[in-house]
Amino acid sequence: MDIYLGKPRGFCAGVVRAIEIVEHSIEKFGSPIYIKHQIVHNPHVVAAIEKKGAITVENIEEIPKGSIVIFSAHGSPPSDYDKAKQRQLKIIDATCPLVTKVHNEAKKYEKDCRKLILIGHEGHQEVIGTMGQAEVYLIDDRGKWSLPNWPQNQPITIITQTTLSVDDTITVVRKIKDFFSNVIVRNDLCYATTNRQLVVKKLCEISDLILVIGSPESSNCNRLREVSESHGTPAYLISDAHSLSKINNKISGKIGIISGASTPESIVQQIIGSIKADQITEIQIQEENINFTLPKLT
Repeated sequence: MDIYLGKPRGFCAGVVRAIEIVEHSIEKFGSPIYIKHQIVHNPHVVAAIEKKGAITVENIEEIPKGSIVIFSAHGSPPSDYDKAKQRQLKIIDATCPLVTKVHNEAKKYEKDCRKLILIGHEGHQEVIGTMGQAEVYLIDDRGKWSLPNWPQNQPITIITQTTLSVDDTITVVRKIKDFFSNVIVRNDLCYATTNRQLVVKKLCEISDLILVIGSPESSNCNRLREVSESHGTPAYLISDAHSLSKINNKISGKIGIISGASTPESIVQQIIGSIKADQITEIQIQEENINFTLPKLT
């Protein structure tokens, strides 16, 4: 049994930045520090920072007045910031800069009197945050969807959730452009999403099955599994070595391994250690050297 280990994999710059913001905030201000929504969608990361003194909540109202709150990497709607200010909370923003870019685009193009179409998954925290920035028409490509009832010459800007399938997003964009004549398309899929999907496509060429390591809650991990399956290679999304044991009887031959943008490398190595491979070969399609600066903590 051979393992083909995809690269780049694991943490993206936005996840690294969010985790460092939490850790530095705890060092500077002490605990507890409250986090609105999971800082990133991985239970191992969440558990690790909670051991250090973070408390994850879903509602601002749960946070005691005067406390410190960190907004998660996925972004939040303006209403959450308003609620935090009303409760006199100290706000630290860990929103990924690439998500903030989408927020700024939404506000800009609405001011330019262009209608906005957001391609994204309803109910995902990132989509909730973006929909709070401006009036948008949401297209969720996971099911049946329809175009908005606007004139064909209506000026439109398309923005997207950052963690979607590249191929599925291109399909939706084409259908929108086939109908509307005045369309601006923003390139909002993040570099880590794009790169990891390219790795999966390469792994599909040489693997009998692919293991995607990450949380079932993670959008980018689910897209990696779907990309593999769409290219004819069976794929399993597993969160850790324990979940690997549930599919041991299905693992054989040439195994491709990739991890999502919020998956710790330690979990990847645990899973590799659980598989008795004859050979491990790293398959790299691109270097990643992107870093985001941390906000000043005052």
